[in-house]
Amino acid sequence: MVHSEKRLYLIRELLSEQPRYRRIEIPDDAEEQKTLLRSLMNIRAPRPIGTEFLKVQDEYLSEEVREKGVTDSDTLPVSPVHNRLVLWRGDITALKADAIVNAANSALRGCFVPCHSCVDNIIHSVSGIQLRLACDKLMNEQGYDEPTGKAKITPAFNLPSSYVIHTVGPIVSGILTQKHCGQLADCYKSCLKAASDQGLKSIAFCCISTGEFHFPQKKAADIAVRTAINFLKADTQIEKVIFNVFKQDDYDIYKEILYYGFND
Repeated sequence: MVHSEKRLYLIRELLSEQPRYRRIEIPDDAEEQKTLLRSLMNIRAPRPIGTEFLKVQDEYLSEEVREKGVTDSDTLPVSPVHNRLVLWRGDITALKADAIVNAANSALRGCFVPCHSCVDNIIHSVSGIQLRLACDKLMNEQGYDEPTGKAKITPAFNLPSSYVIHTVGPIVSGILTQKHCGQLADCYKSCLKAASDQGLKSIAFCCISTGEFHFPQKKAADIAVRTAINFLKADTQIEKVIFNVFKQDDYDIYKEILYYGFND
């Protein structure tokens, strides 16, 4: 099968799983097909699927990643403030690192909203349905929702990174409290420890809790960098901590810290 045929195969297989989807017409436009495929992957419950589907899916997603382009974290310049810290603006699913961090919800099975813009949805969409299955296995074994500030590690499957570290950040629905700040620091500590325990040398963080969970961006960046620096003082395993940002304002906030230091 050529690339477009693989996409159609995957769509048809996912549509056939549910009788209520079988009357959905597959659009002719390639971008619309991609949107439909991602939506079907997003809403699919964690349940077994055939090896042929996974083979075709992995080939398709790997080719999508190649077409998008991959940035190797080894080529990124380090901060002049700390030689093990890096600032990079881009799509975290296009970054090759030992691990990338996913800002997850407490169910830890990914975002089920079709084509939602959160990093959780994007990571699961690029990784493939195995990621939800792996998370589901971990959570079934655990038997309860993931606490805020903890972390779980899974393979990254079709992502250019090797692992995904999932953490649940604090939700700020009103005034920011010390508890929120402590929980966010715990997220960074837990992820760094998970990476170090796994023997990883590089980890890329998204901006945990600053999107859907409404943690103030400047304070979050301050906590993120301070926590990483403190952890690295005692850890020699991790060689590079990458702060991945997508928006310009986040880039400006992190650049101020990582290029000119803290204000205090």
